[in-house]
Amino acid sequence: MPLKFVLRPNEKVIINGAVIGAGDRPGSFFLYNTANFLRGREVLKEEQIDSIEKKLYFVIQLVYIFPEDSTLNLQRFASILDETRDARPDVAKTLDEIARLVEGRNYYRALKLCRKLFKGGTGGEAAGESDDTADDVPANPSSTDGEPVTSDRMP
Repeated sequence: MPLKFVLRPNEKVIINGAVIGAGDRPGSFFLYNTANFLRGREVLKEEQIDSIEKKLYFVIQLVYIFPEDSTLNLQRFASILDETRDARPDVAKTLDEIARLVEGRNYYRALKLCRKLFKGGTGGEAAGESDDTADDVPANPSSTDGEPVTSDRMP
């Protein structure tokens, strides 16, 4: 059974690394095989990262969308996960579940669970689910080795 998703007018979706945009009207699309995808409202842009939880989300997003870079990004994930554990011991069980999902290559569910750690608990304001405005303070995220966690291929 295909997966149906709807794009809002002018919304973008990333499917297996390709950015696809909708026109000025909503559109329904069907995926008939397995594909990695994120709608634009689920994509966290680098300049929106203002917390360790968003930094963790961003690196999982990179692993998911760009599997060709997964070796490096999984190393970054492990470092950022450790940072997050230190900063948020109150969510240890959730972080354990996120780690289990990433290990099992279930990145979309890991992202969904990680969004719940954002301010307000739902993650909507940061990942764009509740509205499309970005009021986050820009940050310069970096992994613990000092390299920036970035991708210039994100929409």
